[in-house]
Amino acid sequence: MTGSRVVALGHFQPERVLTNDELATMVETNDEWIRSRVGIRERRIAAPDESVDEMAWRAADKAIANAGLDVTEIDYVIVATCTAIDRSPNIAARVAARLGLGNPAAIDLNTACSGFAYALATADQAIRAGAASKAIVIGVEKLSDWTDWTDRTTCVLIGDGAGAAVLVADESDDEPGVGPVVWGSVPEMSDAVRIEGREGPFAQEGLSVFRWATTQLPQIAQQVCEKAGLKPEELGGVVLHQANLRIIEPLAKRLGAVNAVVAKDVVESGNTSAASIPIALSKLVEKREISSGAPVLLFGFGGGLTYAGQVIRCP
Repeated sequence: MTGSRVVALGHFQPERVLTNDELATMVETNDEWIRSRVGIRERRIAAPDESVDEMAWRAADKAIANAGLDVTEIDYVIVATCTAIDRSPNIAARVAARLGLGNPAAIDLNTACSGFAYALATADQAIRAGAASKAIVIGVEKLSDWTDWTDRTTCVLIGDGAGAAVLVADESDDEPGVGPVVWGSVPEMSDAVRIEGREGPFAQEGLSVFRWATTQLPQIAQQVCEKAGLKPEELGGVVLHQANLRIIEPLAKRLGAVNAVVAKDVVESGNTSAASIPIALSKLVEKREISSGAPVLLFGFGGGLTYAGQVIRCP
């Protein structure tokens, strides 16, 4: 059975930077309050004319260029997002059109903040099944479209952006480029993260999600490592959903990933939902902070309450 591997990454973030101090002029909050609770310093906010599909296209175009591929070689486009406004066509089809692809399969997937890990696993399985050979996997969100900017419990969290990974078939006998996925959901917490109706807004039961993440995630992340045949201390990187620095730091410590570079992009990007893992990973690779070939744990969790994780080899 053919496996797959990530050969390149790319990301896009809007130019507009919204700092904590600026937020304090819009809603009752302050820099110390935000940093002490979630660790966020600033976030990027898309302009009105920067659509979900445009951000996804920019990230995908960068990833494909970094892979050195001709766009016509891509035969599968999968986009993870929960903030697309239009129901049809889907974002994947619009990205395929913007990229000038041939006749790729094009689907959107919505599991909110765990979306990229779900999409990566889905693309990996399509390649293993022989249904695709080269895929572009994208996580993209424009949460600012769905935010109540008078609600300080949510507006301080969110950011916009997109990240993408190029996945190709890999028939080598080396370690799998994309390890087995561990995924699932917590049905009794299905309403913990919400964007309901035609106008939203984004809402969540933050304390419930925090408690679940800090108590349940370590053992699930351990299962991901076990499925990949690795011990946590062998990890070269840990890239969790960038929801809250107060979740990320304790989890990496409890997992025992003592030699890993831990992504903390939430500090400068905020919570970008399905885009957070690929943006954070793309930045680490771009800065060469993780060695090529090093095992990296990816783990997302969010709306549904859904979760998914896998170990990949860093491109």
